[in-house]
Amino acid sequence: MPNAAPAARDALRMSQAGLDLVKAFESCMAAIKSKPGFFKPYRDSAGVLTIGWGHTNHHLPRFDGNSVWSRDDCDLALAGDMGTFERWVTDHAKVDLAQHEFDALVSWSFNTGGPATATLWKKLNAGNKAAVPAELTKWNRAGGKVLAGLVRRRKAEGLMFAGKIDEALKLAKR
Repeated sequence: MPNAAPAARDALRMSQAGLDLVKAFESCMAAIKSKPGFFKPYRDSAGVLTIGWGHTNHHLPRFDGNSVWSRDDCDLALAGDMGTFERWVTDHAKVDLAQHEFDALVSWSFNTGGPATATLWKKLNAGNKAAVPAELTKWNRAGGKVLAGLVRRRKAEGLMFAGKIDEALKLAKR
């Protein structure tokens, strides 16, 4: 699939494979043992209040430390977050992207905010797609510390970007 024709930038949406990649790394965490199917907020590795599939208060819907969400609430927030970062990638990538490239960039942007000043965008938009997987690997820190989970996530996103979808998902689900 790495030689798949690029899709029109404004028509791309996160694919199921891309969503599977995000979910493998985010997990729907902090289940309430006494209330199956419900989740409470937790602090992520950088200390950010988070709920469900990696949803933070950087985007709607807002929540507080006492919130309780159903699995449907978590899934709806993830869908909204994916829409936000699909638009972000579409706005910042000035070159056509294949679906797997788009999925990798949405995953990375969702996890990091996809800073507009990142060298990744400069290299991508200069047409140097081959540099993107190495640029992704640079985003492996939270709270100033290199985290094994982020190293693995960036490698999986790099594999996804390169069109090695099965390999990326296998690494993500390990």
